[in-house]
This record gives sequence, C-alpha cells and structure tokens, in this order.
Amino acid sequence: MNYDETVQYLKETIGTHGHPLPQTVIVLGSGLGKLGDQIANPLAIPYATIPHFKASTAIGHKGNLIVGNLGGKEVMAMQGRFHYYEGYTMEEVTYPMRVFARMGVKQMLVSNAAGAVNPSYRVGDLMVITDHINFMPNPLVGPNKEDFGPRFPDMTEAYSHRLRDIAKREAAALGISLREGVYVAGTGPTYETPAEYRMYGIIGGDACGMSTVPEVIVARHSGMEVFGMSVITNQAHDLGNGIVNDGDDVIRAADQAAERMTMLFSKIVQSI
Repeated sequence: MNYDETVQYLKETIGTHGHPLPQTVIVLGSGLGKLGDQIANPLAIPYATIPHFKASTAIGHKGNLIVGNLGGKEVMAMQGRFHYYEGYTMEEVTYPMRVFARMGVKQMLVSNAAGAVNPSYRVGDLMVITDHINFMPNPLVGPNKEDFGPRFPDMTEAYSHRLRDIAKREAAALGISLREGVYVAGTGPTYETPAEYRMYGIIGGDACGMSTVPEVIVARHSGMEVFGMSVITNQAHDLGNGIVNDGDDVIRAADQAAERMTMLFSKIVQSI
C-alpha cells in the first residue's frame, strides 16, 4: 500500500484550502454522518478523489472526508467507513488509519450503530465502548509493519480511560445518559441469529456490530489514543418475539441519536 502517496495528497489538499493538519479524526458509522454536517468551515474530500481510498457502499455512509472545526479544534471526519463484508481486505478496511497516523493524528473517535445484546439496553442509548471481543480476522495478520508499531501490540487499554472519563464528565454536564459496555464485532453482512446473540451475551458482550474493531486495532498499533461509542439502533435481545432486524430501521434510529452524539463528540474534542 502506498501510504505516502495518500498522505501527500491529503496534506496538499488540506493545506491548499488553508486548513491546519488535524490531530483528531472521527469515524462515523451507519446513519451517523450528520455529525459531519456540524463541522464549521468544512472541506469535503470525496473518497473517490483520494488515492488508494476505497468506495464506501454501506447504507448511510456518504463517502467523504470532512476537514474543519468542531469544538474549537481542527478535525477530520470520515463520513462512512470501509467494511470487511463489502469484499475489502483487512488492509484496505484499515488503510485510512495508517494514513492518519502518518499525518500526525493523535486521537481517533470512532462510532457505530450496534444491536443491543444487554437486555437492559434500549434503542437510542449511547454506549461508551470499554472493550471489545473480536470475531473478525485480525488486521495485523501477516508481516508486521515495523514503522507503525510492534509485532505484538498491547490491547489491555484499547479504549482510552482518559477519553472515557472526559466523555462521562461532558455527558453529565449536558444531561446525556450513557451506557458503558463491551462491543462484539462480527463479519456480517447477515445480522446475527438469536442463538448467536445469546452467545454474545454469555461471553460478556453488551452490543454487537460489523465494524470498528479492525480500525481500533490498527489505530492502537500505530500509537493513536482511541475513544469508541455505539448508538443502540436495535434490541437484539428481543428477537424471537416477532421482531426482525431491518437496515432501514437501524438508520432511522441512528438519525434520532445523532444530535446527542454530535453534542457529546464536540465537547470531547474541545476537552482533549
């Protein structure tokens, strides 16, 4: 992968439009691209114009890199991500994270739409990710990229305690209720069966989805500090009671939670 070519293109494009290089990147999941609309003085760079970036084909993913000001600080926001289920390799899925690391990004805030495994969760809840369980191929399999990080990176604090504490403090000030829990990542694109949801709960999962973990692993391997949040868009624990998973319902639920998440992410960025 030609990371340097992508880095050079983005640095030149961002600089030409008078923006400083951001140190924070936000990855926006299904239906959550509206946060990108709240960025001031925005520069929208379509993925199609960025060398070696792939197309984001998932529902609710606009496929733009937005550069601008949020919470008084310069940020980049990915309006849409790349998924393993789209047919991309893990290196392609996580390519942007290594590009951002080469650009000097220090923090990554990542969001997703997730199904509730924990029976106390409800649609619209915001869950701070405290840890993850990975059922996807590990993106670091293969020759280690020594210029990014070590062969065996530590994952005992994949999700920063510091950033989680900031999120809880800012949420309390805004009157926003937060859950905290473990995110389980599967390949998709099928939604999980009722038996799989039950298994996820038994092994310690609180919510599940089809993304996030590959990016987090590569970001941590590259030395970035990570904060993760899931928007609960369906109650997986209710399956079997006449409820089915539907992609359009997921997007609608994410849309309804986007305003609260935008306020909170703005405050987190401001406090970093």
